[in-house]
Amino acid sequence: MEKKLIKKSARRAASRNSDSKGRGDKRGSSRSDEGKKPKSEFQPKKRDTWKKEYEKKPDSAESKSSAEDTGMVIGVNPVQALFADANRPVEYLAVAKGAGGKRIQDIVEKAREQGLRTRFVDRVAMDNMTGGLAHQGVVARAGIRKQPSFKQIMAKVVDNPKALLILLDGVEDPYNLGAIVRSAESFGAVAVILPKDRAAALSAVAAKASAGAVERLDVVRVTNLTRAIDELKEGGVQVLGLAGGEATVISQAKFDGPVALVMGGEGKGLRRLTRDHCDQLVSIPITGGVGSLNVSVAAGIALYEVQRSRGG
Repeated sequence: MEKKLIKKSARRAASRNSDSKGRGDKRGSSRSDEGKKPKSEFQPKKRDTWKKEYEKKPDSAESKSSAEDTGMVIGVNPVQALFADANRPVEYLAVAKGAGGKRIQDIVEKAREQGLRTRFVDRVAMDNMTGGLAHQGVVARAGIRKQPSFKQIMAKVVDNPKALLILLDGVEDPYNLGAIVRSAESFGAVAVILPKDRAAALSAVAAKASAGAVERLDVVRVTNLTRAIDELKEGGVQVLGLAGGEATVISQAKFDGPVALVMGGEGKGLRRLTRDHCDQLVSIPITGGVGSLNVSVAAGIALYEVQRSRGG
């Protein structure tokens, strides 16, 4: 009797093992078949991915870039400068419905004098037009401003003992670029020089940050910044790089003849190659715990120091 029960139990165990093995083979076969299925050409994004992309803030870097290099001029100061200096043709002017004040009225009148018809649009449409930038109720579109060549800038500088240039080494934030152009124009610089690579675009963002100074000051791009520095030095221009550490305090530097100030990029400062090509490195003394200044702030201080030392 015991032998029969043992044999019966063994048969049941064998049967269970066979069933589980068969099921395992089927599951394995199913996974294998799924892996061999061709991928669909259209694979919809997950719902949360769509939501994240749709809900991006309008003042994000990506939305701001939509206003870059489109010829858009945004805000009261930039648009006023655009009409006042007339360095490039204006295609149209748009004013938000309900926007008023003497400055906007003056802009509309300038547009009328140039034969431009002002478009009045609602603020939502203007918000979309500017990618979320603060537009103050006025936007214009203009042609590209023709910039001089580096050789032409050199010709203005080498024979002018009071000439002042700003060179930017890796400044990639358009707000910083605009603020530096604003300071450079305020302190009488001839131009801002920056490389074609690793540099912010002269965009609507930069133009607004400059408060319209980009319409009055030349911003010139060069292929090789260190080569441009060498050419300036050969032309008798004193090239000073802004750096920290043991560099000479800028108030102790002598500014003899035309001067070019070289500013490093955000976070990294001047590249080693750029530092090596400068005539001298100068620094702005800092007593606080932060340890460094924003590049646009440093540029403003350096520009003022040059002007002060020259008796300006």
